[in-house]
Amino acid sequence: MEVKPLHILAFGAHADDVEIGMAGTIAKLASEGKRIGICDLTDADLSSNGNVTLRKAEASLAAEILGVCLRTSLALPDRGLFLNDDYIRKIAGIIRTYKPQVVFAPYFEDRHPDHGNCARLVEEAVFSAGIKKYHTEEGNGPHRVDKLHFYMINGFHKPDFTTDVTMFIDKKLAALRAYKSQFEQTDQSFNTPLVNGYIETVEARERMFGKLVGVPFAEGFKTKVPILLKQDLIGD
Repeated sequence: MEVKPLHILAFGAHADDVEIGMAGTIAKLASEGKRIGICDLTDADLSSNGNVTLRKAEASLAAEILGVCLRTSLALPDRGLFLNDDYIRKIAGIIRTYKPQVVFAPYFEDRHPDHGNCARLVEEAVFSAGIKKYHTEEGNGPHRVDKLHFYMINGFHKPDFTTDVTMFIDKKLAALRAYKSQFEQTDQSFNTPLVNGYIETVEARERMFGKLVGVPFAEGFKTKVPILLKQDLIGD
């Protein structure tokens, strides 16, 4: 069965990574009819709170809130996302199957090593997916991604570009709140940074990015190549 190509495929090390970094952008583009997919590299089985079954249910709800058409997991080992040819090949296979125009991954600089390692794996896979003689298990032909960009999870870095998510900040926050096991503190919660006002911190960051560009809320992104500006040159 032929798979309809995606406009955007966003990779995260764990379910909730993509939502933290770019849920507003995803909701915005999905509302415009763009086909967007999310691929979680692991099932987050080592997370201090929750469990795999609950996390998958939360991820599914978040995807529904944002309007994505694909949510999948490669079930790679949590805390084991090291540069490995098998992992690169699996990610390249996903890219070849869904043929995204643009790929997103976490920014390399992050307090959680899995996030930076996810970025390196995806960068390798994006390159390999475009090589004609590179073999993947699915047997699909090469696919060249137009652009690779990086969203931020933990930390505040000067963005290379931003997107105005003012009209979709509520959807972003709703998608994050879908992960009750991660962000909601209860009597049974293990004390982690995520259950100590993390969503409020993310909201404040997007407000700060918005201040930088003159809108109420924005999401910031990093990229390794210059952006070709086709419109908005003088703010139209």
